[in-house]
Amino acid sequence: MKFNRDILKIEPDSGAQKISHFIREMTLKDFKRRGAVVGLGGGIDSAVVAELCVRALGKEKVLGLLLPEKESNPISSKYGQKHADKMGIEAIRVDITEHLKSLGVYENRNAVIKRIFSEFDDTFRFHVTLPQNLLEKDRLNYHSITIEDKNGNRQTKRISGKDWLEISACQNMKQRIRMIQLYHHAEKNNYVVAGTTNKSEVMQGFYVKFGDGGVDIEPIAHLYKTQIYDLARHLGVIDEIISRPPSPDTYSLPVTDKEFYFCLDYDLLDLLLYAYESQVAFNDISNVLDLKQEQVERVFRDFRAKERATWHLREPPPSLTDEKRSQEPGARIQED
Repeated sequence: MKFNRDILKIEPDSGAQKISHFIREMTLKDFKRRGAVVGLGGGIDSAVVAELCVRALGKEKVLGLLLPEKESNPISSKYGQKHADKMGIEAIRVDITEHLKSLGVYENRNAVIKRIFSEFDDTFRFHVTLPQNLLEKDRLNYHSITIEDKNGNRQTKRISGKDWLEISACQNMKQRIRMIQLYHHAEKNNYVVAGTTNKSEVMQGFYVKFGDGGVDIEPIAHLYKTQIYDLARHLGVIDEIISRPPSPDTYSLPVTDKEFYFCLDYDLLDLLLYAYESQVAFNDISNVLDLKQEQVERVFRDFRAKERATWHLREPPPSLTDEKRSQEPGARIQED
């Protein structure tokens, strides 16, 4: 099919049936488990996966987990519970704040931020972002941190690579603690853990190793984010979740997926990811999306950089028992 703006349109009913069959077959026959656990984060992906699990297994065999911590947006649990009620599934709330405190997550991370802003303390909120001018000019993907005091006053500074790694290492522990809880409830009920990562995230490595990436099955990993929205409307996901801007929800100051990682709106991002993966000609991309070739090339360079940096997320751990795989990391490094 020739590249066009509707290239990612799906038939949601047949798509839902296919995924439901996959969930049912994997859960009951391959894993030989009784049901599925889904982490309900109040976002579109987890809502769609929960709906599909209900279709596949029945509402009595689907358990939702609400896993907030002190920096989560309160609306996440509210929407997650409302959607669980709509589906008629049990939802258990487990606050992971104390787990994170015991591991020094907040203390260690705040010490890094305090090196950047001496006035920073627990009364401030913060988030991290990337530059949002990807289409406009060549640039480096440096991170900036914004803090906000209790009066709403904000300051922003660029942060070093070292500081970003320290902050990120702490933030990623939130996803890993959530996965521990998901597996605890899955194992004691003889359930599978159903993942909620979509194709846009898989391609660009927008998930945490052994966090939200550590699951038993990935029902929607073949679907771009925009296709998830088509499914959500078909499945009857509540309007509040459908209209909510996608967010990682791990920062005390709200930040969108676009601001934090992708630097493009999903409507454009997904079409460009498809064109990138399918090797669509630059002229066709430019004509359909009304972009200059240099803009497309700039975006593709960003795609390649993220793809190379996150290759290990999409592969089993390399081992000397697999000669081909053991050579891949080195080959990729040489390409860089």
